Amino acid sequence: MSTLPQINPAEATGEAATLLAELKKNIGSVPNMAKVMANSPALLKGWMGLSDALAGGVLPPAVRERLALASAEYNRCSYCLSAHTFLGKNVTKLNPDEIERARRAESSDPHAAALLSLFDAIARARGTLDETALKSARAAGVTDAEIAEVIGNLALNILTNYFNIVADTDNEFPLVTPHQQA
Repeated sequence: MSTLPQINPAEATGEAATLLAELKKNIGSVPNMAKVMANSPALLKGWMGLSDALAGGVLPPAVRERLALASAEYNRCSYCLSAHTFLGKNVTKLNPDEIERARRAESSDPHAAALLSLFDAIARARGTLDETALKSARAAGVTDAEIAEVIGNLALNILTNYFNIVADTDNEFPLVTPHQQA
């Protein structure tokens, strides 16, 4: 049971109602996470704004889904892991092997693998990255814009991972649980 209530879009008022209606219009539904985030319209607006901004960036949707899967696995967020497995499979058409690889911050695509490796290095080092990781990413063709957006996607995914873990958001997606970590 969620530690924060879900705001029913039909009963929402003020800015929460406006934001939930906008979300439904844009993606066709309102995920439980957004219903819980609506307890703070400022948070919901911030998540939607950063999500929308990064969606218009240089990283393609399949790469962003891979990054989200890597983050959800690393942070052990079942809600986000379930949501992004569903989206990866059904929206960005990642095959099951690529979904599994992404959970380990790997990919069979060399450029996606370089982005995931950088993402993972930044997450594990909590932002204190050694020069080798950046040099390796650049040698693999990762651009400055991609480096910046990898960091933006990391921030976005940490936000949603931590939020859903703390809120214990009710999962409406087929359940995917994190692998056991050593």
